[in-house]
Amino acid sequence: MTAWSELGAPARRTFVASFLGWTLDAFDFFLLTFVVTRIAADFNRGIAEVTGAITLTLLCRPLGALLFGWIADRYGRRTPLMIDIAFYSIVELLTAFSPNFTVFLILRALYGVAMGGEWGLGAAMAMEVLPARRRGLFSGILQEGYMVGYLFAALAYFVVFRFSDAFGLAHWNWRILFIVGTLPALLVFYIRAYVPESPAWLAQRRRGIAPQPMFLLRALARHWPLVIYAVVFMSALNFMSHGTQDLYATFLQKQRGFSTEMVFTLSVVAAFGAIAGGTVFGAVSQRWGRRACVLVCAVFGAALVPLWAFSQPVALLGLGAFGIQFMVQGAWGVIPAHLNELSPHDVRGTFPGFTYQLGNAISAGAAQIEAAFALKFPLAGGGANYAKAMAIITVIALAAVFVLTAIGYLVRAEQRHQDFVTAAPS
Repeated sequence: MTAWSELGAPARRTFVASFLGWTLDAFDFFLLTFVVTRIAADFNRGIAEVTGAITLTLLCRPLGALLFGWIADRYGRRTPLMIDIAFYSIVELLTAFSPNFTVFLILRALYGVAMGGEWGLGAAMAMEVLPARRRGLFSGILQEGYMVGYLFAALAYFVVFRFSDAFGLAHWNWRILFIVGTLPALLVFYIRAYVPESPAWLAQRRRGIAPQPMFLLRALARHWPLVIYAVVFMSALNFMSHGTQDLYATFLQKQRGFSTEMVFTLSVVAAFGAIAGGTVFGAVSQRWGRRACVLVCAVFGAALVPLWAFSQPVALLGLGAFGIQFMVQGAWGVIPAHLNELSPHDVRGTFPGFTYQLGNAISAGAAQIEAAFALKFPLAGGGANYAKAMAIITVIALAAVFVLTAIGYLVRAEQRHQDFVTAAPS
């Protein structure tokens, strides 16, 4: 609260808009993860085929990051963010009325473009308006908008499925969820009325700094080790995140046979663990350093995998869900600040979002790989062993995160104390 009170009113409004944009974007994304089995039944498809829609969404996110990032670096952060939010809200509404699986996949690809644009825009806009000494704390809070969105998706899943089943609308329940997913469009009006343009972007324009059409190639040429490192690093982080989240509800439903109420409860527990972890490690990263926090989270996250995947009592399963998401999202809590701090100043609207989303594309098959991998370990009573598949892939991802974080010191030193408004061009 002390940190919040230090921000001026424009900075507070900007942060709220960025946080809600990412929260509602994640809300729309996670709706699909809760209804994989229902969509599979409705379109007469396998689980692995439907999780392919998640893969497709993630594959298309770099395109959105590149497109909206270029617009943001050239024309400002505010207007592209409004366009992006309206775009993904409309696509979400159209998804609810998909007549067949092919149309459903096309719409999820378009949604991926919109989702890819939002994070880079919102993160740049928020980080550029915050004082450097508070950037770590608010980075953690901002990133956990992702898990607040997951929490909202879990709540929407519980409410919609509970009432649709009660009123004989089971065939429509997943479609109703996607209609609810149009609510983020209301955020556009808030941004239009209350959120100013980024002061860092305005300062660059006053100094005559504007990205040229080939800005990305220039960035690659001048900073190629950093660009390559950031993409590989983000691919490991995304594999860690999606590997522990996207198939979790399916694991609870199919392997553990839990009810809608129990899936909702455990999802809420995991979400609160993630929100707490991201906020705590985001805050302490200002003192410990961004990379030190990621290293700690990777080690303790790996230690919690058996508790998260293989516990039999529900209480221990919940403890594992809370713990592993505390560590996974603890590592993610530093990322909005860390990527923006590492970014060349003249392409900050593009570099963080594009490297993040390109890493996302590389790891896009996490849920699909886990679903197919689970079939390699059939259970005694039949069915796929999702727990074993998720555990193996998660440990590998955590090990990769640890190694890539450790070698990051060789690529570029942390820049957590720099002032974005006064910083000179890279």
